[in-house]
This record gives sequence, C-alpha cells and structure tokens, in this order.
Amino acid sequence: MNFTEETATDAVLASFAGTPDPRLRQVVSAFVRHLHAFVREVEPTITEWEEAVQFLTAVGQRSDETRQEFVLLSDVLGVSMLVEAINARLHTGEAATGSDHRTPLDVTASTVLGPFHVVESPHRALGDNIDLVGGHQPCVITGEVVDPDGSPLAGATVDVWQCDEDGFYDVQAPDTQPLGNGRGLFTTDDEGRFWFRTVVPRYYPIPTDGPVGKLLLATERHPYRPAHIHFIVDAPGHVPLTTHLFVADSPYIDSDAVFAVNDALVREFVEVDDPEKAAGYGVTVPFRYAEARLVVRPLPKALPV
Repeated sequence: MNFTEETATDAVLASFAGTPDPRLRQVVSAFVRHLHAFVREVEPTITEWEEAVQFLTAVGQRSDETRQEFVLLSDVLGVSMLVEAINARLHTGEAATGSDHRTPLDVTASTVLGPFHVVESPHRALGDNIDLVGGHQPCVITGEVVDPDGSPLAGATVDVWQCDEDGFYDVQAPDTQPLGNGRGLFTTDDEGRFWFRTVVPRYYPIPTDGPVGKLLLATERHPYRPAHIHFIVDAPGHVPLTTHLFVADSPYIDSDAVFAVNDALVREFVEVDDPEKAAGYGVTVPFRYAEARLVVRPLPKALPV
C-alpha cells in the first residue's frame, strides 16, 4: 500500500492491529486516529511540526526530580482535570453498583495532583506545625475523613502539602525553606479526625520559566493559581482521594490556571481572636482557622459470578 494522505491512517492502524494487549491496542489506535485528524485539520508546515517536536522535547528536558513539566502541561491544557472528572464518574458508577443502597453524602471532589508532589511528606503527629520557617500569622486546619454514610475512618493517612505565605514550595526555595516545609503525612485518630498547624498559603504563579510558561505567554493566559492546600487521602478499603482546600478570599479563585477550583472545595479561613481557643491549639492570636471534611468512596464490591 502506498503511504499517502488518504491511506496514512489505515496504514498506521494496520501496523498496530496485532498488539496483544487489547487495552493498549485500543489506546494506541485511538491516539493515531485523533492525532491524524488533528494534523489534517491544522495542516502544519514542516517547520511548525518541527517546532512542535522541539516544544515537547523541551518539556521533557525541563522535568527533573523536583519538577514535572509534563504534569504542568497536562494541567494548563485541562487534561488533568478532565481525567479526574472522568474517573470520578467511573468510580461513582462502580460504587453504586456494589453499594448497600444507602443514600450517600457527596463524595469530596477530586482535583489535580500538581507538579510539586515530588517530595515524600514526613510523618507528623496530629497537631504538628508544618510551617518550619515561622510565618507571620498562624493557621489551624482541622478535619475528618469519613465514608459516604458519614462513618469516621480511623487510621486513614492524610498527605498534605502547600506553598508558604510568599507563594513558594520548599523545592522552589531551597535557600529559604528546609525540605519538607509545608508538608506532612498525618494519620486520623479513632474518630477519623486530624489537625495541624501551618500558615495560610498565598496565591502563586505556576512555573513560567519553561516551555509551558512560554505557551501561556504566547496565548496571553495568566499563570496564577488561587491559594490552596493539597490533600491525598488513603483509607483502607476506599478509593484514594486527591483534592484541594481553596482559600475563599484568594485572588484568581474564579480563574485557576489549571482549572481545579470546585465550589465545594472553597473554605473560609476565618480569623480568630479568642486567646483561649488559641491556647488550645498552641498558637497565638490572631490566627486563621478552616475545616476540611473529606468524604471518600468505598472500593467497588466484587459482583457475583
């Protein structure tokens, strides 16, 4: 078969037809079809295609052990959140299929992992302070991990990471932050509760010194994310949850560069002036306070054979 514009897609699909793994065959075939359709629609010049290859090469070269530029690219294109949304729908259907016909609480919305979950969070005791550099105003976060029926989940791990009050993660500012600043791995108590001390994170720009930043600049998109705290919840017998807690009064709450804001994840970080409450949490007044109820769905039950 001559390889022409008309026969190109069929020729490439035929080359993958013998792929033994059916899922791999499905994915590769769909990728070829859609990529070829894209090329036919855009009709890139050879120079433009070379530039596209150079851009993807630069994305890979910019990635290292403390930064994932491909994750960043996926985020700003909305692909990361689309994958999260699709998987949330799939898991919801699976959970419903194997459920006990309960009326569930709304499961906490999942969000992007982001490019800075690249350092293992240190194990910390409940109530520990993850602000290792001494921010200006302390913040207390209390929360609980529960089932969709509201049952507390003891022994769940809650992985937390955030930027500092100036908008930088530890890996971005090694000269001013020790590794592990703003990070902690907590375990819920017998009532599914957890709490920790920190500072209110600041809004910040995603890294703009690489190829993804150049893409945003060329398309006149701003690079900012609203202030937030990341969480990964892992409870035995439940689907792991990756999510955020967003600061309600943060700039860019309505235009997150990676499309991760969900109204249900926005919280008021209330300023508290009560000295007695401050003493109970081991902080000074005034401090900021927010709550995080994290609802995780059970793993689907096996269907009868």
